[in-house]
Amino acid sequence: MTRRILAMLMALVMVFALAACGEPATEETTPAGEETEPVDPQAAAQAVIDSLVVPEDIDPAAVEGLEDGVLTVAMECAYAPYNWTQMDDSNGAVPIEGGYANGYDVMMAQIICDIYGWELEVKASAWDSLAPGVQSGVYDANIAGQSMTADRMAQVDMAGPYYYADIVVVTTKDSEYASAQSIQDLAGGIATAQSGTIWYDSCLPQIPDVELIAPAETAPSMIMALTTGQVDYICTDVPTATAAAQKDDNLVILNFAGTDGDFQFATEEERAENVNIGISVKKGNTSLLDAMNAVLNQMDSDDFNTIMAYAISIQPEI
Repeated sequence: MTRRILAMLMALVMVFALAACGEPATEETTPAGEETEPVDPQAAAQAVIDSLVVPEDIDPAAVEGLEDGVLTVAMECAYAPYNWTQMDDSNGAVPIEGGYANGYDVMMAQIICDIYGWELEVKASAWDSLAPGVQSGVYDANIAGQSMTADRMAQVDMAGPYYYADIVVVTTKDSEYASAQSIQDLAGGIATAQSGTIWYDSCLPQIPDVELIAPAETAPSMIMALTTGQVDYICTDVPTATAAAQKDDNLVILNFAGTDGDFQFATEEERAENVNIGISVKKGNTSLLDAMNAVLNQMDSDDFNTIMAYAISIQPEI
């Protein structure tokens, strides 16, 4: 992929990032005769990684569960751009059974391992098996695009956030809902989202007279339900929507963030817990929790968006 194409992808991601914050995308002008240097997503992501340091107050050898020096991380490996499966080790992919795992979650896991000198082991897991796997000690952590909800944090401890993901709706260009300005404008539609998510359980039911079909087991199957006409729209987060729209220019992202027509939560704290994405560890494993946070606390939302932009730029066709 050329630098020019990568620059175009980066520009698209930044537009959606601004929209997610409820800010209008502004057009910047370049003085006549001056050329701007294209932004290389890989180089930008590497610059963030190079800025990180080894925390002085963390002893990697003393972290519970990491005595063997191997961090075993679970994810679906089917939830692009957070994680996906590919057939080769390109772009730093990590071997799993039946292929290689890559994506934002793999990149963040690798960053943590590189900081502490651990070996990364990735395991593919069904979404509903992630929390039980950490609780039983089969996995050291889940880095799987999971929001930091109160229900989830009653089962596991969570480091982070390691990403902030606003909630959006995705439909098609020819849909009667393509120009919706609020969730009220989506009234009467047929919809779905991924199972076990806030999108399906709490967001979609807020749409007047919505007809919910069964939840999708994975993000790709959720998107397929939309592209094959099974539903009028789906509910997901900005990275998942952005990556899907880059692969299919017939998709339209509806972002109501910052307006009265957005999905509602009882409190701002409840909203935050549903857009903050965290890393799950076993309850009481404070040494691993602290080690994770010591790395994540060195980064801000711009750094997370930069690494996510690189993940989206290398995501293979689904």
